Amino acid sequence: MKLPRRNFLHLAAGAAALSAVSRFAWAQAYPTRAVHIVVGFAAGINPDIIARLIAQPLSERLGQLVENRPGAASTIGTEAVVRAPADGYTLLAVTSTNTVNTTLYDKLTYDFVRDIAPVAGTVRLPSVMAVTPSFPAKTVPEFIAYAKANAHKVTMASSGTGSAAHVMGELFKAMTGIDMLHVPYRGTYFPDLLSGLVQLVFIPIASVIEYIRGGKLRALAVTGARRSDALPDVPTVGEFVPGYEAYVWDGIGAPKSTPSGIVNKLNGAINASLADPNMQARFVGLGAEPMIMTPAEFGKFIVDETEKWAKVIKFAGIKPE
Repeated sequence: MKLPRRNFLHLAAGAAALSAVSRFAWAQAYPTRAVHIVVGFAAGINPDIIARLIAQPLSERLGQLVENRPGAASTIGTEAVVRAPADGYTLLAVTSTNTVNTTLYDKLTYDFVRDIAPVAGTVRLPSVMAVTPSFPAKTVPEFIAYAKANAHKVTMASSGTGSAAHVMGELFKAMTGIDMLHVPYRGTYFPDLLSGLVQLVFIPIASVIEYIRGGKLRALAVTGARRSDALPDVPTVGEFVPGYEAYVWDGIGAPKSTPSGIVNKLNGAINASLADPNMQARFVGLGAEPMIMTPAEFGKFIVDETEKWAKVIKFAGIKPE
């Protein structure tokens, strides 16, 4: 049957309005079953710990169980969420590693910025630039002078090529003009670091604060924009190297095309949890700072971080192992 153009336009408009109402109602009802957060790292390390902390109050605010699913390699976990239905029931524990991997790996099956919808930031963790007690330098300027006088002799440990510790060190090298020998580890580097076999590491404060307090490591500086409440007497790297700033950070993402109503509902629940004084106290204990952002602000943050680490990776010529 052929419809007059005016009737057709009325029907089309009505169908569009019905679809919009349907999506709104769907978002209002969400969630009606368990929501899962895919964590692309093993249980017990930073992304898993943060996801667990967020999951509990999020469950209470959404009225549904929120579980985290750790254990997949970062790129595998991200790909699983990219391919999941865009219905808000499969989320990704986004980390700074995702923005590094975008440039580090040239054969990823997804485009992180394009294929993951930003939902909310959770926390950022400044790292500490720590050396063994026997290291000659006691300040950042002394460290730079020593490294320049001993080119390629200072050893910098990391948990692997392209890891946060590695790229933070490469950023420091690029901004100071020094040279250091990067020593990537597949397992823990702590025995070698504590014994002085390797001399330097950039690492989240919570991971080494007891070693620093116990005199087993010396903190030269923290990598955030301001001094850390956990180490108030330790200066920032930026106090000596203007413009230096680096964090390990976490957030939540969803498959692209997830309805904005669902994204906004999740964002509101996460931000409310981050603003809770009890939650903030727990983050302080980890040396973490809440990142309360809108989805748009978190999206811009991800783009900026991706561009920042792309420059470092290209400048340093970092290739995946």
